[in-house]
Amino acid sequence: MALLDHLHELRRRLFLATLALMAGTAVGFAWFARGIPAIGLPSLGDILTGPYCAVPAESRVTFGDGSGCQLLATGPFSAVELQLKSALIAATVLTAPVWLHQLWAFVAPALHARERRYAIVFGVSGGLLFGAGAGLAYLVIREGLTVLLGFGGDATVAALSPESYFSFLIAMLIIFGVSFELPLLLIMLNLAGVLTGERLATARRYAIFGLVVFAGLVVPGNDPITMGALAAALVLLYEVAVQVTRMHDRRLARRGAAQPARPDDEPSRLRPGTPV
Repeated sequence: MALLDHLHELRRRLFLATLALMAGTAVGFAWFARGIPAIGLPSLGDILTGPYCAVPAESRVTFGDGSGCQLLATGPFSAVELQLKSALIAATVLTAPVWLHQLWAFVAPALHARERRYAIVFGVSGGLLFGAGAGLAYLVIREGLTVLLGFGGDATVAALSPESYFSFLIAMLIIFGVSFELPLLLIMLNLAGVLTGERLATARRYAIFGLVVFAGLVVPGNDPITMGALAAALVLLYEVAVQVTRMHDRRLARRGAAQPARPDDEPSRLRPGTPV
């Protein structure tokens, strides 16, 4: 394809992906205030504010009779921004198969058959790892918020605004999700011949120290529960990468040993009449 044709194809793929995101945002906007009781699905607002509402009531402001849990809107557009951001988060997750397919459809024609297989495996694995990291972040955010909001004791009480809470929530989800891509990166480097499993195993002590420091630097708020959860998960994923790369190296070694050696020391056979 010519360059202009590539640009037209890219525009078409981006348009379809954007259209899917817009449709998903509309669904998320309607889902924000109401759930689906028939299948036990709570509203999107309840899901996203769940970690904040899990904080003990004495550490946050409660309005009305104290039975509810609301964020404090400090501006005229805070409520609208909250619903739009929530809808966009839901749309990104719900329409992931669509926009990932559009990305894949644009890149796939330039790849060989073997490269396509690797790309599919790594793409699916990367999506699952990102989802696992975001899920772990969602579980530990409530504990982290409990620690952070409880530092003031009886002298302070928290009333988070939608802007501050969602900035914290999105940052945590992205940091955990991207950090969980570590084993995939190491395995890709091993398949490319850049790293060996033995080298990763030898550097295990330094890697554990670096991962703990990394968790302490990137986690917002630096509460010990969130930092510990991320550090422990990264150390476990590093060990998984070490074992997978070792298995791959042993498989390559067995394959190389099974191939017959070339008889380089055998005298060369010349055709009759060939000058020496």
